[in-house]
This record gives sequence, C-alpha cells and structure tokens, in this order.
Amino acid sequence: IMKKIILMLVFIPIISFAQTAGQECNLPFSEIGEYPNEFTESNIVLRLIEGLGYRYYWATKSLTENDLNYKPSDDSRTTHEVIKHIHELTIMIASSFENKMVDLPKENFDYKSLREKTLLNLKYIHDELKSNPDFSKLSITFKAEDSTMSFPFWNQLNGPISDALWHCGQVVMNRRASGNPLKKGVNVFIGKTSN
Repeated sequence: IMKKIILMLVFIPIISFAQTAGQECNLPFSEIGEYPNEFTESNIVLRLIEGLGYRYYWATKSLTENDLNYKPSDDSRTTHEVIKHIHELTIMIASSFENKMVDLPKENFDYKSLREKTLLNLKYIHDELKSNPDFSKLSITFKAEDSTMSFPFWNQLNGPISDALWHCGQVVMNRRASGNPLKKGVNVFIGKTSN
C-alpha cells in the first residue's frame, strides 16, 4: 500500500504538469506565421491582430500571484485587472464580427481562464478577418442607458485594438517591476521566440 501511495504522489504531479503543458501548447499566438503575399485591408489588420496575440501570449505567460497582484501605485490597476481589461477589449473587437452589441461578462475569471479566453478571442477575430474582408459592413455597437451608439470599424483600430496593444506593454512593464521579466528571446519584430 505504501508503494502505491508513493507512486501516486510521484505520478499525479507529472500528469498534472503534462495536462497543463498540453493546454499551453494548444493556445494560439506563441509565434507569428508567415506574412501574406499581398497588402490588403484585411491582411494589414490580420497582421496587427497577430502582433497583438503574440505580444499578449508572451506578456501573460507564467505570471505568478505576486505578478498578478502588482500595481505601480495605489490608484493603478493590478496586473490581473489589466489582463481582465484586455479580455474585455477582445470581446469588443469580436462583437463586430458577431454582428452584435458589446456585452461584457459580469463574472470574474481567474488568470488562466482570462488568458485562454483572450487568446481564443483573438484567434476567432483572426479567423474572421480571413473570411470577412469587407470592413464597410462591420461596426461596433454599445448600449448606453436607453440608447444605442454605433461606430464604424475604424473605431476598432484606434480604440480597442490599439488599447489592447498599449495594455500588453503595461503587463510587460508590471511583470518586470514585480521581479518576473519577459522571457529572453521574445522577438516581436520577427514574431518568433528563441529558447
């Protein structure tokens, strides 16, 4: 019986690690693929989303509880709150492709769930950009009290997409300040990471 218990204590962490590693491998944007052969509206925005996805993937990888709770000043957001905000921004971007009003979740997600949901939102946006190149039909729509406000896709570019890039930089800065700098070898220019 004692041998069985010891074997279980040895193998359970290995199985757990393997499952976690497997999930991590399935998340998109660990690197950026080859660039398209032509410059089109959708290809340019597609590349922008790939750059955001790559930055987010590495900015949020392997954060500790200490990193997540870090904030540079009393009136700042914690890193966890910044990650939550980036998730909300990806929901706003995705809403244009779903042809529905922006509807932010009320529930609070943990770090791993936020990271996965955000990367999958970006993958959804990426895939939609490939199949829906006509931006003139896309809009971003909000409900404000009793009225509805709608804006063209242009506002996605200078709004949520640019804002998400801005906040990825904030996560990188915060994690450096909390003692867990970005992994060496992350190359946002090339879109690949060396070991």
